Amino acid sequence: MATQTPTLHYIFDPLCGWCYGAAPLVAAARGIAGLTVVPHGGGMMTGGNRQPVTEALRRYVMPHDERIAGLTGQPFGADYFDGLLRDSGAVFDSEPPTTAILAAQTLAGRGLDLLHRLQQAHYVQGLRIADPAVLRTLAAEIGLDTEAFGAAYAAAAGPETAAHIAASRKLLAQVGGTGFPTLALERDGVRTLLEPSRYLGRPEQWQAHLRERIREPEAGRGAS
Repeated sequence: MATQTPTLHYIFDPLCGWCYGAAPLVAAARGIAGLTVVPHGGGMMTGGNRQPVTEALRRYVMPHDERIAGLTGQPFGADYFDGLLRDSGAVFDSEPPTTAILAAQTLAGRGLDLLHRLQQAHYVQGLRIADPAVLRTLAAEIGLDTEAFGAAYAAAAGPETAAHIAASRKLLAQVGGTGFPTLALERDGVRTLLEPSRYLGRPEQWQAHLRERIREPEAGRGAS
């Protein structure tokens, strides 16, 4: 029996270029009535994996970003390539934006809306999305009350964010994911790993695929 509330688990990182490339797929999934999309921040660049911006980092990420742009049509701005990626004072740290997404989710169920805005700010505008002041501004831009967001951010910072990241990584292992983004469809307590990479740049086909998967009976189905 199909569950009345199928859930798409989205394991991501706000600094993951392929997650940015998959953003239209996430938006398409959110457009399916009756499907709940739940974000899980995986903490790709936290702790010892935080990365100061250097010329070596720029040379490493640019070919990947150019490939993502070519496959998905997602825009990458000059303020990112020639601004942020040359900003030697910047640090790529997933923890503050993940905390902000948790705060937006707790405050108004708008974690995915803030993630979308953060991705635009990073990859198009070249903003430092690890900066709490930038995070407050972006939260306000999507309509969140600044004071309420600040309080929710403070409550989510530190141990709560760390626990969320640990839970996300556990989920990643449980569903058999190997990196970001990972998407798994849950129905009746059964999680099925999906393959969104086949649909990059084709959000309409992805949405049709998801609708079909939701309609399928669970019996006899394995991971795709």
